[in-house]
Amino acid sequence: MALKQTTDEAHRHAVRVAARAEAGAKVSRAVVLLVLLVGAIAFLAPFYVCLCMALKTASEVATTQMWDWPKHPTLDNFRTLFTNPVLSFLLLTKNTIFITTISTVGVVLSSALVAYGFARLDFAGRDRLFIVCISTMMLPGIVTMIPSYVMFAKIHWVDTFLPLTVPAFFGGGAFNIFLLRQFYLGIPRELDEAAFLDGASHWRIFSRIILPLSGPALATVGIFTFTGVWRDFMGPLLYLNDPSKQTLEVGLQSYNAVNGEQWHLLMAGSVIVSIPLILLFFIGQRWFVRSLIMTGGK
Repeated sequence: MALKQTTDEAHRHAVRVAARAEAGAKVSRAVVLLVLLVGAIAFLAPFYVCLCMALKTASEVATTQMWDWPKHPTLDNFRTLFTNPVLSFLLLTKNTIFITTISTVGVVLSSALVAYGFARLDFAGRDRLFIVCISTMMLPGIVTMIPSYVMFAKIHWVDTFLPLTVPAFFGGGAFNIFLLRQFYLGIPRELDEAAFLDGASHWRIFSRIILPLSGPALATVGIFTFTGVWRDFMGPLLYLNDPSKQTLEVGLQSYNAVNGEQWHLLMAGSVIVSIPLILLFFIGQRWFVRSLIMTGGK
């Protein structure tokens, strides 16, 4: 009888402990969800204001609060931007898409090749060269801005898309090289050795083994590059003089300078610039999260 009472008491104690643990877990999840909700609202609030003003008329912008949703949403602001004969956002969008696409492809391909060399090839001075490559991340962009402009002016590339696209095919940037190299180091070398025994070359190993296993890391590099080039302001401002070759970021500032503070039009342009980045995030977030795990083997 005493043993049964002891067993029942132990069982009730275990049930109480489990209940408290479950309640604590629910509270923790609720706190985490609350923090995430507050953070999401804080980050989405500016875009909400931007969208509200983009869908309002000029008179409604002047007579209502910026937080107020428009009573009669209109797309006339977007039509005005795309049909403006002086500075057409349709042309600016085409230029931006062209530059961004070429640069993203160039950065992904070149950084993948350079990272493979640092991760898989053994050659004299490899580690020292990698340190030099990584150390370039400490150089501010302002240091190389003037020499780069002088060089491109000497070869008559100013006012063309070449300074904004061709350099993407020469290395891809130290950060991207470092990210892909670390990912490649997580891929088992046994795969390379097995391929070598079958007579595969380095190019075949790179294209048939390494690249297929590096989808998440390559997607992350592509997302970072696409975002950076799409929102680049200084590069197009320096190298593009012809208004018909400008990008969205520069065009939006030019539109502001020409038309004054027409907030409904400026917010419509900001929405146009932001939508591709938002879509890219929702499409590529799965690959981005997978790349953070940094595991190449299956």
